[in-house]
Amino acid sequence: MNSIVCTSPSKTFNLAGLQLSNIIVPNERLRNELNHKLTTIDIDPGSFATIAQIAAYNDGEEWLVQLLTYLEENLTFIDRFVKERMPKVKLIKPEATYLAWLDFRELGLSDLELQQLMQKKAKVALDDGFIFGAGGELFQRINFACPRSLLQRALESMERSLQGLD
Repeated sequence: MNSIVCTSPSKTFNLAGLQLSNIIVPNERLRNELNHKLTTIDIDPGSFATIAQIAAYNDGEEWLVQLLTYLEENLTFIDRFVKERMPKVKLIKPEATYLAWLDFRELGLSDLELQQLMQKKAKVALDDGFIFGAGGELFQRINFACPRSLLQRALESMERSLQGLD
């Protein structure tokens, strides 16, 4: 009774741009306090967001199953590609997201050199691991929730940028 649970279909159903969520408050006093606060800050997701959320929850299961299968196949593609064509890079498989970590520590580069290599030479926009704090150095985060053809082009570009670093 002392919990407020916030959930959202944003990531699962790619609805982040609609900026909506569910707030579950079993405690009536807390719920009334929260409702009062929310009315003072003028939050209105609009009817389109509400309809999209309902449609996602009621009719999105088949699409979600297909999406999860596609994402798993993309992750397998990255794993195979990295092992076969970029052996000094290691994939850290995610447990519950479409963002994976690539470990570049074996290359002997600095964070700045790795960043420049990815941005300037490979021309890929990954997330630099160091921005996430200690332990993220020399890692890059890759989003694999995309068409496989795009993923392949990005990995091939990364592979080319690594040639001659041995």
